[in-house]
Amino acid sequence: MKVYIGGKFCDEAAAKISVFDHGLLYGDGIFEGIRAYHGRVFKLKEHIDRLFASAKAILLTIPIGHAELMAAVVETCRRNKLREGYIRLLVTRGVGTLGLNPNRCFNPSVIIIAGNIQLYPREVYKKGMDLVTVPTTRNLHSALNPAIKSLNYLNNVLAKIEASNSGCEEAVMLNAEGFVAECTGDNLFIVKAGRLYTPPLSAGALYGITRQTVIDIAVESGMNVTEPNLTRYDLFNADECFLTGTGAEVVPVVKIDGRVVGTGKPGPVTQRLSAQYHALTKASGEPIYE
Repeated sequence: MKVYIGGKFCDEAAAKISVFDHGLLYGDGIFEGIRAYHGRVFKLKEHIDRLFASAKAILLTIPIGHAELMAAVVETCRRNKLREGYIRLLVTRGVGTLGLNPNRCFNPSVIIIAGNIQLYPREVYKKGMDLVTVPTTRNLHSALNPAIKSLNYLNNVLAKIEASNSGCEEAVMLNAEGFVAECTGDNLFIVKAGRLYTPPLSAGALYGITRQTVIDIAVESGMNVTEPNLTRYDLFNADECFLTGTGAEVVPVVKIDGRVVGTGKPGPVTQRLSAQYHALTKASGEPIYE
């Protein structure tokens, strides 16, 4: 595997950062997870736009421009002969002192890894997933805004541990007011009476690119899509439920906190939106190879 670090490509074994990098010491940095399908990088511009938005929010200057960064992602895929896979793009604050002061970090590190990922077992996509609501709540907007895709993912990791301890692959995270925010790594949707609902971004949901893609697909197909505050009651009584994420794609949910959702099987709307999403991944994206 060839890894991009600071404008150069190196072998996986030589891909290293300093122990004084503030990305390691304090989680001071940002990242994107991106997918490649059929020799194209899907929604690359949108991912890079979101990366720059996260950087602006934490006053981190990315040392290369938007177009150059897009080209670096594509070249990393090319160097690894990738046609289908997962790209992890990171920007850290860079090497600094043991103190918190970010102004002592002078050279942010840009890292691109292109490989493979499988978040959930294949069987989950056929039979559906069980979810559990966990005690750990989503970060407050006034603390660490959930819109920032930062390297400090401990909030999500703790919720993931709680899900695992309960025997589930994924967890529902509520916000401080008790409304549904998102899952540990995915956005959440429900279907009720032919309408599609998903928590608003203000509830603590990530500005999900797959989330927005599915909303666009649903609207184009004539579905009514709204973003109200949702409670666990709404999830329990939904006709269908599914998750969306770059790594996860579209995942059906059949049980939440022991309550069967709908028929207990992946629903027709979920299956249709999943099929339309996969059709889009086959037809669009930034070409890796000429």
